Amino acid sequence: MKTLSEFRKLALAGYFSILVFPVIAQNNPKLSDAEVAAVAVTANQIDIDKAKLAKDKSKNPEVLQFAETMANDHQGVIQQASALVKKLGVTPKDNAVNQQLLAEANKTEKSLQAKNGKDFDKAYIDNEVTYHQAVISAVSDLLIPETDNQELKGLLQNIIPALKAHLQHAQMLQKQFSSK
Repeated sequence: MKTLSEFRKLALAGYFSILVFPVIAQNNPKLSDAEVAAVAVTANQIDIDKAKLAKDKSKNPEVLQFAETMANDHQGVIQQASALVKKLGVTPKDNAVNQQLLAEANKTEKSLQAKNGKDFDKAYIDNEVTYHQAVISAVSDLLIPETDNQELKGLLQNIIPALKAHLQHAQMLQKQFSSK
């Protein structure tokens, strides 16, 4: 018999499958480098926004430290991406993947806003685990293959280890919440 926690994890995994994979499943949409750049910046900004929310709502020192790391690291990626697109003369271009990310991020934010205390902390960390899993998959399976420019492709390849480290950190925190 599955516990409520397991059902929540499955629901979150399903939620993020709905988030990224319908757009990917549409025969891997052809994205220009400008569209890839927009998706990369949006995905990072979404995590920065969730980190800001966590810093406002959480009282848990570990969650606050994690949120600070997310905000700083993802802001750094945005700065790198912005400098690169400026150098390349590319203007990030809105697209279906970008719009789907934003729509789902708004739903997630509303859900997180409705929670407080330990319920918020757990929901935030669960979201971070699922989000990083989805983003790693999207970067590896969609963005990198769709990128023509080698410098942009290199930037995307270079952020995967940081995304994996974020995922491991979030999973460690998730285990702590599950054992309480």
